[in-house]
Amino acid sequence: MLRLEARPQPSKLMSLLSPVLALVLTAMIAALLFAALGKDPIRGLSMFFVEPFSSMRQISEVVLKATPLIVIALGLAVCYRSNVWNIGAEGQFLLGVLAGGGVALWLTTHGIVLPKIVAVSLVLIGGVLGGMAWAAITALLRDKFNASEILVSLMLVYVAQQLVNYMVFGPWKDPAGFNFPQTKNFDASTWLPSLMSGTRLHIGFVIALVLVGLTWVFMFRLFRGYQL
Repeated sequence: MLRLEARPQPSKLMSLLSPVLALVLTAMIAALLFAALGKDPIRGLSMFFVEPFSSMRQISEVVLKATPLIVIALGLAVCYRSNVWNIGAEGQFLLGVLAGGGVALWLTTHGIVLPKIVAVSLVLIGGVLGGMAWAAITALLRDKFNASEILVSLMLVYVAQQLVNYMVFGPWKDPAGFNFPQTKNFDASTWLPSLMSGTRLHIGFVIALVLVGLTWVFMFRLFRGYQL
């Protein structure tokens, strides 16, 4: 009689192949959907897999978009290794954006021009503290009231979205912005230094890569990481 038995340990081969299989299956299903809609599947898939790498500027945009996702993934990796199911990273990211942007906007509106390394550091610290404070709400409710961190962190995403909307449609709205929901342009001293001229790619990507290394060391080489 055939019987399914659990492996004594996870398959190393499948751990490497599973992301590839997921990508292949996603592409196949997407191609079928494009065909069902009467669109060219090859052209549709090329927009996802070819166009983003067709020029150096396109590649820089992909890396730019990946940078905050890398940092978010590192934070979530630590959470999941600790068996804490935080799925509210988007809300924490938005509050980090709000806090860091608030610092940049305050410096801009008050005409405070600091050395770039100081201004950028303040903005980054504000972003970190904003995201931490938002995550702390979930942690507090989980610790004190045993509330599900899955539900709380998810619901706080929508609260964060509304806070951002309120600020850019309200108090932070640029009076000279032709009624667009946006703030004033931040002073150049608060911008992250560029990595490539002619693109929007900045040193945030380098910071993200450094954080990857530090997180690996913490999780796999330090006692506290093993404790998780």
